[in-house]
Amino acid sequence: MVVNFKVFKKTSPNGKVTLYLGRRDFVDHITGVEPIDGVITVDPEYLQGRKVFGQVVCSFRYGREQDEVMGLNFQKDLFLASEQIYPPPEKVDRNTTRLQERLLKKLGDNAVPFAFNIPASAPASVTLQPGHEDEGEPCGVQYYVKIFVGESETDRSHRRSSVAMGIRKVQYAPSKQGRQPCTVVRKDFMMSPGELELEVTLDKQLYHHGEKIAVNICIRNNSNKVVKKIKAMVQQGVDVVLFQNGQYRSSIASLETQEGCPIQPGSSLQKVLYLTPSLSSNKDRRGIALDGQLKREDTNLASSTLLASPDQKDAFGIVVSYSVKVKLFLGALGGELTAELPFVLMHPKPSKVRLVHADSQADVECFRQDTMDCADAEFAAQG
Repeated sequence: MVVNFKVFKKTSPNGKVTLYLGRRDFVDHITGVEPIDGVITVDPEYLQGRKVFGQVVCSFRYGREQDEVMGLNFQKDLFLASEQIYPPPEKVDRNTTRLQERLLKKLGDNAVPFAFNIPASAPASVTLQPGHEDEGEPCGVQYYVKIFVGESETDRSHRRSSVAMGIRKVQYAPSKQGRQPCTVVRKDFMMSPGELELEVTLDKQLYHHGEKIAVNICIRNNSNKVVKKIKAMVQQGVDVVLFQNGQYRSSIASLETQEGCPIQPGSSLQKVLYLTPSLSSNKDRRGIALDGQLKREDTNLASSTLLASPDQKDAFGIVVSYSVKVKLFLGALGGELTAELPFVLMHPKPSKVRLVHADSQADVECFRQDTMDCADAEFAAQG
């Protein structure tokens, strides 16, 4: 029986240090984050007494590269973890994972395992969609694992003897649905009797990316005004925590209808509108929040940010939220009546792969790819 491990490999430009990771997505469970476990291979003859260090870097870009003039820099790098990997520090009892054990067995004596922990309060991987005129790296939060050769952790790394691989800190949808969102808003009018009532209900609280949102609307017009039009929209809220005024909203899906209108005084209307938020209809919208992106991979709208408490917003993070907004238009003199309901938009948790054994010949054939000279390759490690 065979199981395939997807192993990501990246080698330094001089070919002396190679980094192996079994995954590039690390899940934030609110109370803690999965550890980053991997293996490096080194050339002892090249090191000649020097050391190999590893770091986990959170890079937060909050401004465009093209606006960086006269030494101004709109990027901050936070070192969330840093330690010596080779030679392995003495008196360190390191528990290796199953994948690390198999990699160590196949890669030989020059392979060394490592593990880093990301703080639970660290921000999620989020990218803000750039405009057509923007150049350079997009704004957002990115993570990468960096391995370099030096004398100490504070040494300036040399490009030829260092390797960095991008990773993501992600959150998946909870296994249980929350309370069904529902709200009722009313509006009375100064110069006329009665009131207009709007009730909005969503079919559930938690949606997965690509799902259709059913917005149930119930209008009771007990006033002498006339409802002329209904508009429903999905809004994405982005909070760049670093700035005091860094909050903004974008409409990412909308529907406007006059079906059932006008709603005359004393009448009512019950209606269901369907909205599907997706990146495909927002490709040209600058500032839309997207899930953190790895090279050569498609992405989607950013998932909702789940926090253990509202006070745990990291200063270098981007908090994303979603809501459905419904508006009733009453004409120039009547004004509007608005109701809003928050909901959660996330990916479901992927299913786990069962681990079994493979024959040795398959192992040999698989790891022949280890000799490939490529900057960022991935291959199936059987074993």
